[in-house]
Parts: sequence; C-alpha cells; structure tokens
Amino acid sequence: MLWIKAFHILFVISWFAGLFYLPRIYVNLAQAQDPAVTGWLLRMARRLYRFMAPLAVLAIASGLWLFLGYGLGHDQGWMHAKLSFVLLLVIYHLACGRMLKAFEQGVNRYGHRFFRWFNEIPVILLLIVLILVVVRPF
Repeated sequence: MLWIKAFHILFVISWFAGLFYLPRIYVNLAQAQDPAVTGWLLRMARRLYRFMAPLAVLAIASGLWLFLGYGLGHDQGWMHAKLSFVLLLVIYHLACGRMLKAFEQGVNRYGHRFFRWFNEIPVILLLIVLILVVVRPF
C-alpha cells in the first residue's frame, strides 16, 4: 500500500500543478488583446487541461484504492470530510474545462479579476484537505 500511497501523492501534486496554473492562463486570456497571443494562450490551456485530466483520474483512482485497502470505519469523520472536499476539487476541475470551452468559443463572460480570485480556490481546498489528512480533527 505504501507504493500506492506514494503514487497517489505524486498524482495529486501533478494534478494540483495544473489546477494552480490553468486559471492563471485564464487571467492572461481575459486580458489578451492580440489574437496571436490569445491563440497561443488557448493552445497552452488546451494542452494543460488534457494533461491534467488523466492525472485527476489517476489521483482519484489511487485514492480510491487506498480508501478500499485501508477500509473506512465510522470513527473516521476526517475521511468523510476529505472526500467532500475532493468532490469540490473535481467540480472545480470540471468548471475549468467549461471555462476553457467558453474561451475557445469566444464567449468568456468573466474578467481577469474574477480569474485571479478563482485561482485561489484550489489553494484553499488543498489547505483544508491537508489539515484533514494530517491533523485528522474528527
């Protein structure tokens, strides 16, 4: 199980790298005036999202493997809370995909300030998940 745990951590870190960077590309896309720059940023965002998606699946799959391998007792409230926040991260990931489609179709309705704040969400969720896993407050 330690090998699975090591790979789970690797996949989570890699997935989060994308979750941190993709909205930053959106900040630049929201500010871009030059069509050449917009095209370049869209290509970057598309490649990053395609890279992130399998990492998210691998992170969730390895986490599920650990979850099933270690079992879940009724006294592990921290795990229930963690899984809730992981669900929020999956929703965030999918929202990033919808925003990418909006940029590709030229119908983005948010400004760069929105994306600057949107970019902070995975940081907060990561902090909460880390505290739940390390401290196990419940």
